[in-house]
Amino acid sequence: MHHGSRITAVGHYQPARVLTNEDLTAMVDTSDEWIRSRVGIRSRRIAGPDEPVDELAGHAAAKALASAGLAPADVDMVVVATSTAIDRSPNTAARVAARLGVPGPAALDLNVVCAGFTHALATADHAVRAGSATRALVIGADKMSEVTDWTDRTTCVLVGDGAGAAVVEACAPEEEAGIGPVLWGSVPEMGNAVRIEGTPPRFAQEGQSVYRWATTRLPAIARQACERAGLQPADLAAVVLHQANLRIIEPLAAKIGAVNAVVARDVVESGNTSAASIPLALSKLVERGELSTGDPALLFGFGGNLSYAGQVVRCP
Repeated sequence: MHHGSRITAVGHYQPARVLTNEDLTAMVDTSDEWIRSRVGIRSRRIAGPDEPVDELAGHAAAKALASAGLAPADVDMVVVATSTAIDRSPNTAARVAARLGVPGPAALDLNVVCAGFTHALATADHAVRAGSATRALVIGADKMSEVTDWTDRTTCVLVGDGAGAAVVEACAPEEEAGIGPVLWGSVPEMGNAVRIEGTPPRFAQEGQSVYRWATTRLPAIARQACERAGLQPADLAAVVLHQANLRIIEPLAAKIGAVNAVVARDVVESGNTSAASIPLALSKLVERGELSTGDPALLFGFGGNLSYAGQVVRCP
């Protein structure tokens, strides 16, 4: 009953509408060069008004299930990491379960903003280890366009919408765990550095303090997540960090010391999709064949609340 778990499949979904840097120059005072030099983003996807966050989540989850060769009835837990659900009840997980026809799962939403997916993955892993779930859908989904002030050039150039999902299953007794121990925490006294507040809610951040925290404090924490998994950073095949900003991802990856790893740079084409960013980027690497089954990948989320959570997983 109390064995580890592993990711058996991943899937992702992005809405059809592409918003380029060129498009943004017609909306706010900015330029392609300014955006690319500061955050590395070239384009992002934006969901329509009739495409709620649970629909994004449902599409990604359906793809992960299909990839795993499973039916919705095989799932007994649905965990959705999101901070952009408009309604409080039914929660996003329950709506996804209803969309897909998952009968009677434990259905919970987790709001840890940009670190949401790695928290959700750990939560599902713990449930499997405790024997309270056997097969979980873990989804990161956010519709950042809905909480963005499209006249604020400091934030509107950053965001995108999307979803990514993973199927988490119990390992057989003789199998090695495919999801390593999580290292998680937060800096509550600096929580105001990233905010989605007010009515209507709006995203705002203190970019400089987030950048400093991410590039100075987080490398040691990410290395510790590798240690917990019994690996050296040089053993990693991939590093999938929260896709906030290329200028954070590249120095952070370098400081971790993952010299042999593919570094996910999906932020370039997807922008900052909050809780969706890690599973979206991981799913794309798997789909493109850049990673093989069993490859060790460090997933490391960080951001809102100044929360972080990281673990090493084996690729499906």
